[in-house]
Amino acid sequence: MKTLVIVIHPDIKHSVINSKWLAALNRYPNKYTVHQLHEAYPDEKLDVAAEQKLIEAHDKIVFQFPFYWFNCPSFFKKWLDEVMTYGWAYGSRSGYKMAGKKIALAMSLGVDEHEYSPSARYKYTVEELTRPFELSFEYVKADYRPFFAYYGIELNSTDAWIERSIPQYLDFLDAL
Repeated sequence: MKTLVIVIHPDIKHSVINSKWLAALNRYPNKYTVHQLHEAYPDEKLDVAAEQKLIEAHDKIVFQFPFYWFNCPSFFKKWLDEVMTYGWAYGSRSGYKMAGKKIALAMSLGVDEHEYSPSARYKYTVEELTRPFELSFEYVKADYRPFFAYYGIELNSTDAWIERSIPQYLDFLDAL
């Protein structure tokens, strides 16, 4: 079964790395279903039933986004709030449609990994900062997996450095 990759990037055309990941995913339509939220919903008005059907049709789901302001883009939060509803994602006998599905995050981050630690500038690890995602997906009985993170975009945006991320990202997806 294909892996569903939900890409949440408010300006993918000007993206340094997420656009490259997207292009790589699109080269393998037999392996990945790519769903760009901002392209599908430029007005950010979600078709909740369509989103739920898409989730139900896949056993592996990855949310790809730039990690900024120590969080996700606001449209991802809106997706979580509107799609993961009572009676579908949790809370009733017919709920828990995400139960057992492997869920992971794939994030691009501006600064180097060592900056995310108790003794460094940002005080917290990315694992700590992404804990709300972990808890949310565990709450709906999904199989939350370790995330993929590619650090240092603000400092290392050379073509060679970006190209190195692509096989790493694809390997991550294939191992999910």
